[in-house]
Amino acid sequence: MKNAEVAKRREDAISRGVGMTTQIYADRALNSEVWDIEGNRYIDFAAGIAVVNTGHRHPKVMAAVTEQLGRFTHTCHQVLPYENYIRLAERLNALVPGDFPKKTIFATTGAEAVENAIKIARVATGRNAVIAFGGAFHGRTFMGMTLTGKVEPYKKGFGAMMPDVFHVPFPQEVHKITTEQAMEGIQKLFKSDLDPARVAAIIFEPVQGEGGFYPAPADLVKAVRKLCDEHGIVMIADEVQTGFARTGHMFAMQAYGVAADITTMAKGLGGGLPISAVTGRADLMDASQPGGLGGTYAGNPLGIAAANAVLDVIEEEDLCARANELGSRLKQKLESLRATTPEIVDIRGPGFMVAVEFADPKSGAPDAGFTGRVRLEALKRGLILLTCGVYGNVVRFLAPITIPEAHFTEALGILEEAVAAARQG
Repeated sequence: MKNAEVAKRREDAISRGVGMTTQIYADRALNSEVWDIEGNRYIDFAAGIAVVNTGHRHPKVMAAVTEQLGRFTHTCHQVLPYENYIRLAERLNALVPGDFPKKTIFATTGAEAVENAIKIARVATGRNAVIAFGGAFHGRTFMGMTLTGKVEPYKKGFGAMMPDVFHVPFPQEVHKITTEQAMEGIQKLFKSDLDPARVAAIIFEPVQGEGGFYPAPADLVKAVRKLCDEHGIVMIADEVQTGFARTGHMFAMQAYGVAADITTMAKGLGGGLPISAVTGRADLMDASQPGGLGGTYAGNPLGIAAANAVLDVIEEEDLCARANELGSRLKQKLESLRATTPEIVDIRGPGFMVAVEFADPKSGAPDAGFTGRVRLEALKRGLILLTCGVYGNVVRFLAPITIPEAHFTEALGILEEAVAAARQG
């Protein structure tokens, strides 16, 4: 088979609404390497969008899934429960930041986790309104895309969004948006449009993902925590992309010294298998009546088995420390390119959740064209990169944290070549 042949079949068979970053059709993968159906080899700096933090087909994760396959693949936990579901909940209750009793529910996707977090906040508070941030990404369901702070492509053409969702600016130092402006945005909402007594939740990403890998400033997180406490609002940290060692902590919120009331997670939790979770204050998590939460595939046994193994791998291989080491070296490489690449306007991100932002050196305008050329030049040389950002001018780096030393060094060399080639036009 050839990639081009399969691409034509895809065009005829799959909705164009499902976007495509590449026309490379995967055949097999191992740790940080992927081979396509033509036998071409790539280094994967996308990791399924921060899903395989522990690498493709980590032996310990695969062994856990294989063992579970030999027992059962599905019973629906609400019908026939299983012990490892409870064990994973106990582990997350202990790991998620917050010095208070916690409980957990499982779902299948990050969007489901966000939906459930909003449901829990609403039933617990008896309120409806939710505040989110510009540039945020919270999923493609109706509530998820309503919370998402980016119109194209996520909201365009889908009609009216869910009611009682409000957006305020998210701090972005490179674009001169400050924490003060973000908090003023909330206060203006309270003055003109929204009684704070109607607000169920404020939701944010500790590091915006699709929005451009902008870390939430510490003063913003603490100010939101204070505001939530003053008005009885539930603080929700969306850790779907930031969780599970990606930022150099098990959860990004560990860096802020304050805890969210509810944390959503998915992606890296399952090591490649679909599973998501919501962990929060026990009193909030118990507010729903039995049957109000859950789902047929929620906490599927294979995903549960994989997730327990992922937590073991992160601890045993000290992947939080590894993320900090790799991220520091990647930033050093990017900094070394500044002298010959005036298009670089910012290098940022905690741990191994790093981004570089490009702008036109003359006008200062975001340069999505240059960013796209960097990605394509890297792809030609066997390195898979992802772009992001409201302006499409950010390259985000999401390699497996388990990437072997030789592959990481090779990837940095390809990145340097790709940036130089992009400058030549």
